[in-house]
Amino acid sequence: MTASERIVTIVLAESSLELVPREIASHPSIRKWASVRGKNPAETLLDTSLHYFAMKKLRDREKRGRPDIVHVSLLEALSSPLNIEGRLRFVVHTVGDYAIFVDPSTRIPRNYLRFVGLMEQVLKYGKAPPESEKPLLRAVAIDFPRLLRELGAREVVLLDEGGTREKPREICRKSLEISAPIVIGGFPRGDFSPTIRSYARHVYSIYPKPLDTWVVVSRVVSGCEELVGLL
Repeated sequence: MTASERIVTIVLAESSLELVPREIASHPSIRKWASVRGKNPAETLLDTSLHYFAMKKLRDREKRGRPDIVHVSLLEALSSPLNIEGRLRFVVHTVGDYAIFVDPSTRIPRNYLRFVGLMEQVLKYGKAPPESEKPLLRAVAIDFPRLLRELGAREVVLLDEGGTREKPREICRKSLEISAPIVIGGFPRGDFSPTIRSYARHVYSIYPKPLDTWVVVSRVVSGCEELVGLL
């Protein structure tokens, strides 16, 4: 099968998407926001813009509480010609070791609050819609090594500003050549865990300075579209 016929897999790794941890669910700022929404605090998304003070004692807090990163990245990826033509598999791996498998036909809400409600549903029930036998979004508790096995991969192509400078088209070519997913960090700052780095046989950069995750997603998807002849 040639590159122009294969499906590109992108994993948004260690994404800042999680329900409020129980150790801070009783914090006043979290309880207040949950009350406004008529929800159990532990069934709401952690968001640093709302829960900054409650998050101060959380481990790795600099990598957590940014569900907006996943929101914009999904909008970029799922609205792309690469996805529309059935050539993209997009998986969200979270900082709490969940994998959200995204059906290519999923229409992610443009409105952020609706997106938050959708993700809360997925993380609570494990899928959306909750009653569907063929859900559009499916969340599974799985660590990164097991996720790779699920994807049929032994290594990854990692995107990092410290990697070897390369064009997105060539990064996509390498991914397809070695049957390895392209991994992009879904967190605002910090670094990939040692576990994820241990699977990175190829580390590339599309720009020598940090970029917003959704910019990287957009550029990589565009490079893949160029490679497979969609642009």
